[in-house]
Amino acid sequence: MELFVSCSSNLVIDYKKILGRIVHTELSQLLSLIIIANGTPIVLRVLLNNRFDTAVDFGHRLPDNRPVFGNSKTWRGIFASLITTSTAAWLLGHSLNTGLLVATYVVIGDLTSSFIKRRMGKPASSKAPLLDQIPESLFPSLMMMQTFKLDIYDVIQIVLIFIIIELLLSHVLYKWGIRKHPY
Repeated sequence: MELFVSCSSNLVIDYKKILGRIVHTELSQLLSLIIIANGTPIVLRVLLNNRFDTAVDFGHRLPDNRPVFGNSKTWRGIFASLITTSTAAWLLGHSLNTGLLVATYVVIGDLTSSFIKRRMGKPASSKAPLLDQIPESLFPSLMMMQTFKLDIYDVIQIVLIFIIIELLLSHVLYKWGIRKHPY
């Protein structure tokens, strides 16, 4: 028996097909690497007790007198993300270069959202639902489609799953004292 939900005359959602895509190995591996690249800087901040926290923008401000990225984006986090994600990719059977690329695209997405938030006048580590999650999951998903044999539906699924996981994990990590804010 197939499960179908009709949302409109033109849109039908096949939940079995969606669940089948979730267990798609390449999709799951890329999602895992994105989560690792995104979470490593947060965990390392706690482990190193805020040591080696040189801001990526070195405290520079643009003509709008706002920071380029803010003090929560550090070189420590970038290097940790690159190294950890490369290692995780290798452990999953991919090349170190694949992990390096995934982490690079996650970092570019994260820096992009931080740059936009600073232009909007939001302070570092402030909440911006979807802006905080979409670029750092969409950029690597699009750029690694061929490597991970994904189609556009897989990319959309990775982004949606990442949003849910990131929002849930943020609350858990906050309760454990790892995150500064519950978002």
